[in-house]
Amino acid sequence: MDFQEKLEVPVYTDVDRATFLRDIYPLRRPVVLKRVPLGPCVRAWTVSYLAQKGGDREVEVHVSPEPRMDFLHKNFVYRTLPFDKFVQRAAEANHSDFFISKDESYYLRSLGEDARKEPADIRKQFPELAEDFHIPQFFEPEQFFSSVFRISSPGLQLWTHYDVMDNLLAQVTGRKRVVLYSPKDALHLYLTGDKSEVLDIDTPDLQLYPEFAKACRYECVLEPGDLLFIPALWFHNTLALEFGVGVNVFWKHLPPDSYDKKDPYGNKDPVAATRALQSLERTLGILEELPPDYQDFYARRMVLRIQNRGYTQHFIQLFERRELGELEPPPLCLSSNFTLGLKANTA
Repeated sequence: MDFQEKLEVPVYTDVDRATFLRDIYPLRRPVVLKRVPLGPCVRAWTVSYLAQKGGDREVEVHVSPEPRMDFLHKNFVYRTLPFDKFVQRAAEANHSDFFISKDESYYLRSLGEDARKEPADIRKQFPELAEDFHIPQFFEPEQFFSSVFRISSPGLQLWTHYDVMDNLLAQVTGRKRVVLYSPKDALHLYLTGDKSEVLDIDTPDLQLYPEFAKACRYECVLEPGDLLFIPALWFHNTLALEFGVGVNVFWKHLPPDSYDKKDPYGNKDPVAATRALQSLERTLGILEELPPDYQDFYARRMVLRIQNRGYTQHFIQLFERRELGELEPPPLCLSSNFTLGLKANTA
């Protein structure tokens, strides 16, 4: 895996709310948190216990003939199962009862009672299990958006994507590998909406996706009981190394009016960003009224305007703060690009 520079996600132990808000949260980088009390769920949530407590209520699950799920091309189907039967199937490598194949993979992402209007909340959808899980109080109660209950078959890998809200991924049982990419690497990830087209991040086709090699890969393996802080806009890809159960807790980092009120999943771009992207599409349509060489020229001018107005000043401010010792230096794989870009734009 030498096609990308690889960095480990920092690990902190015994972090309380004050430490998180003072030393971790302002840096806006992923961090693994160990020994944060999550309640009895870490010991209690065995397959048999989950099946018993969850009962036979029906749940809609993703079923795929292959473990690498692809949301862009939809290589899975939705099927409904009683929760206890689903848990038993998801924990198996091979199935005597199946929908597609004996080695099909399963994935549950809990939904609100009205999936089109209401965010997921483990306390409402799975109250018997929610008693075992203590949501870490690292944010104000009014910032809470959702708590998403997830169960994955062993070997299940989910596509690379970003979320627009801050997120604590609690890995309750099983081990999970998580690969993350900085928002600053968006240009290297071949995005369609909030998802990367590069499905195989371990052995990618670099002839098809040559820019992907320039992205800086952050990686960690979550053990049972670990928390991963994923700041908004950080791309992440998960691989269940074992049958695993987790809970994602999302909260609003921006003012409440910044978010789309009709978004129960919390994955739509902020309202201002959506307006800007729509305006850009209209602008590009206007450019098409010009001959190709004029389109090229004015598109390049627009790119320069976006660079100068959108992020150059922010980079300069970060550079100045780092020079004064107010911030840590950027990771090695970002520092050269950062410095070169700064010099080029301030020359």
